[in-house]
Amino acid sequence: MPTVTIHPTGEVIYLQPGQTVLSGLYQAGFAYTVGCRRGGCAICKVDCRAGDFAYCRPVSDTVISDAEQADGTCLTCRAVPEGDITIELRGEDVRLVNRFLHQINDKARQRAEAHAAANSAAGTPEKEQSWES
Repeated sequence: MPTVTIHPTGEVIYLQPGQTVLSGLYQAGFAYTVGCRRGGCAICKVDCRAGDFAYCRPVSDTVISDAEQADGTCLTCRAVPEGDITIELRGEDVRLVNRFLHQINDKARQRAEAHAAANSAAGTPEKEQSWES
């Protein structure tokens, strides 16, 4: 289960495999300024400080240039993490707008930590855990 860590707050969001950064943040109860949510306006750009992501849907070079992609600029409505990533918003902070969804994300964090601890104690490699577990 990939995670998105928000710098500088340290908030950790758990995403489902194949889920975009923006979708994961909203599903966890957070919000920030976005526009079209289809990769056409570039309002949801953030800086990816660590980790890798891919665009599973086309992104126009008029929205995000090759130079921006090379320096870690991330279009959150299209970016799907390839593992754990750390992002930093530009000029604003992420806002918690739905405490109930945040509690669900926190429970996912607790399950992931318990699963990792159990596997570590047993000496077995970690396996990806679904949200339904």
